Amino acid sequence: MSRSAAPPFSEEMDMQTFENARAGDIVLTLADRIIENRAYLSEIDGKIGDGDHGVNMAKGFGLAAERLKGKDASLAEALDTLGTVLMTEIGGSMGPLYGVMFTEFAEKIEGADAIDAAAYSRMLHAGLEGIRSIGSAKVGDKTLLDTLVPAVDAFDAATADGRPFAEALDALVSAAEAGRDSTRDLIARIGRASRLGERSLGVLDAGATSCAIILRELSHGARARLA
Repeated sequence: MSRSAAPPFSEEMDMQTFENARAGDIVLTLADRIIENRAYLSEIDGKIGDGDHGVNMAKGFGLAAERLKGKDASLAEALDTLGTVLMTEIGGSMGPLYGVMFTEFAEKIEGADAIDAAAYSRMLHAGLEGIRSIGSAKVGDKTLLDTLVPAVDAFDAATADGRPFAEALDALVSAAEAGRDSTRDLIARIGRASRLGERSLGVLDAGATSCAIILRELSHGARARLA
């Protein structure tokens, strides 16, 4: 299901939604969580990578939060601000990847008054395809895709089964965290860590870990606002 377009949704499924205009604070909470995990993310990254993932992420998310505070932005506006900052103002390989993911998220929900499960799925798919458009990684390569792809698939499967938006968000978070944990048993095939070969076994991937934080906070924020 995560190859391109999101699957069709039944008109009979629940109509839980949350307001785009009132949801920009989700990104501020997300920034707080990334900053709180700065040392942890850099520690993980230091075992098989450059060790700067947490520092770079905290810098980018912090800059975006500074620009959003007091603006009462919509979720689309907040995601676009975050994506632009990550693409243009932080170093490392993750800036462009997360930058395109968040700007694609924003574009898909821009102009929407209310976001339902179908719109949330379209947003997720747009972000996934944005990442795929600029990278060569696939599931199993020990990257953030090992978190993102199963999370998107789980959300779509839950909605296809007729489960409410809130339950689909819970399924997404559970799958994201399982995907993150799966990277401990994978050999890195992309980036600096790939040079280590089997020595990359036994360690979580930093990108998969930060992606799980991102998906959890976005989904918990959305779930708390459902009406």
